[in-house]
Amino acid sequence: MDIVTGEPLFSPRDKYLSSCGWPAFIAGLDEDLLKEVEDRSFGRLRTEVRSALGDTHLGHGFENDPESPNGVRYCINSVAIQHAPPAAD
Repeated sequence: MDIVTGEPLFSPRDKYLSSCGWPAFIAGLDEDLLKEVEDRSFGRLRTEVRSALGDTHLGHGFENDPESPNGVRYCINSVAIQHAPPAAD
């Protein structure tokens, strides 16, 4: 959930273990809940991920990630989201 608005953004089911050091997800709950912004800081081109409702900086999105089950990695700052308890199967 977005730490500012409480909006649900990612599912625990879409989380995977990545070597990036941050919580990593293969997808957001709904594309309309996230917005992507070009980030050219630090001399690199990256995709910043922000919450659509609260405009909260969440982290960065990457494509072609070899560790990701689908090649997509949302590398999310752990202090930007409130972690939900693990989903019951």
